[in-house]
Amino acid sequence: MSMFCFQCEQTAGGTACVKRGVCGKLPETSNLQDEIVSSLIGLSKAVLVKGRTPKADRLIVDGLFMTITNVNFDDEVIKNMVAQIDAEKLNILGNSEKKYSMNNIWDDNEDIRSLKSLILFGLKGMAAYAHHAAVLGKTDDEILNFMFNALASIGMFKTADELLALTLEVGRVNLKCMELLDEANTGTYGNPVPTKVTTNIEKGPFIVVSGHDLRDLAMLLEATRDKGINIYTHGEMLPAHAYPNLKKYPHLKGNFGTAWQNQQKEFDNIPGAVLFTTNCLMPPKSSYADRVFTTSVVGYPEIVHIETNEDGTKDFTPVIKRAIELGGYSEGKEMTGINGGNTLTTGFGHNAVLSVADKVIDAVKSGAIKHFLLVGGCDGAKPGRNYYTDIVAKSPKDTVILTLACGKFRFNDLDLGDINRLPRLMDMGQCNDSFSAIQVALALAKAFDCGVNDLPLTLVLSWYEQKAVCVLLSLLYLGIKNIYIGPSLPAFLSPNVLNILVDKFALHPITTAEEDLKTILSR
Repeated sequence: MSMFCFQCEQTAGGTACVKRGVCGKLPETSNLQDEIVSSLIGLSKAVLVKGRTPKADRLIVDGLFMTITNVNFDDEVIKNMVAQIDAEKLNILGNSEKKYSMNNIWDDNEDIRSLKSLILFGLKGMAAYAHHAAVLGKTDDEILNFMFNALASIGMFKTADELLALTLEVGRVNLKCMELLDEANTGTYGNPVPTKVTTNIEKGPFIVVSGHDLRDLAMLLEATRDKGINIYTHGEMLPAHAYPNLKKYPHLKGNFGTAWQNQQKEFDNIPGAVLFTTNCLMPPKSSYADRVFTTSVVGYPEIVHIETNEDGTKDFTPVIKRAIELGGYSEGKEMTGINGGNTLTTGFGHNAVLSVADKVIDAVKSGAIKHFLLVGGCDGAKPGRNYYTDIVAKSPKDTVILTLACGKFRFNDLDLGDINRLPRLMDMGQCNDSFSAIQVALALAKAFDCGVNDLPLTLVLSWYEQKAVCVLLSLLYLGIKNIYIGPSLPAFLSPNVLNILVDKFALHPITTAEEDLKTILSR
């Protein structure tokens, strides 16, 4: 059996995975994920005719989320999702129709395929943000209506110009979706505050929580209160330490390990339980598979899954029991980041940064701060990502580094010092907290009475999966230019589409840290 998948940065040969996914998914799994998208296109067309239903809303969000790289590898769960989508389409229409074949996209003219892929992968990323907002009670009709309309459009004939316009609409609506999630997170857990986080692990039972879902972490923290079990974040969950209503729990102790791609090494024989709330899950090795748990849309064959009750609650008893059985480390264990540091700082969301905006503005006016580099995005295993460590480490001391998402683990344990008591390295949060970075940029532009492109600000992005795609589309929608992207360009960008992005938005593939810094700082 063959497959076709080129949605992530590490795709085989820089073209497509056709025999087995580099992420670990088998052809059967990849093709079933295509079936989810195919069925969702059919459901979207049905919704355009008959209208939305609450179940259709949930299915388009969770179905798309399930197809993001490193989320779900469980064929039976994916088949069940396909069946639910098809049943809801039948419920809405009252009759069945022939399914749309994804081969219509994969075999299309390369420019049409490229643009439809940009739209689809952007929608997948947006679905993740919509999911996280929804579990906190935040939904938006415009976002959901757009998702159905855009997905239906993928299954229709559209000109290249129509599709190009739709890609920027994905960016516009994703910006609203990130704002919605920001409101959900801060409204529930408070505005993040700058917080130092240790990488060291205390002795005794512990649970590591990976992914992005703050509500899952909050429920687990409550379930483990006064039970003698410590909780550690992992990967994209690191920024949770900065939220007042999460950091109030004394057993939220620190952060375990580094970015997602190192988990098979870092979790090897780990004497604690690991809960994956979202991506990125890699196929667990036998040395720790018996202590891994999944929840929500995440899944892997034979791994225990924590189900969601009808009222949204979850019973984490199996995770807690396993953590107690394993017992944790007998003595405290010293761990470090990639560069040897053992303290990470997070919590520089838009509220925190803008609260000292006057100091930032004064530092820019005095020449103490000469440039801002936003270095962020997804991390990954593919060679070439040391570029991001180098560009941060080699940046001049009058440069402030803003960062977000898991790409920060390449350098977030470095001590870069400060400028006029402002830290040179500011972690703004998870990938969806790109919204924070945008708000800061817009506020600075207003303060200096100029456009964002006129600021001494350059975006240097690393990408891996589909959430990075929707964030990029939001930046392009805002007209932000001279973005540097790497470590390699998306395989789904055709030469013609890439040329449009380069010509219209001055999108730059990264070269070397030295060369790019020279160009950036000379602008």
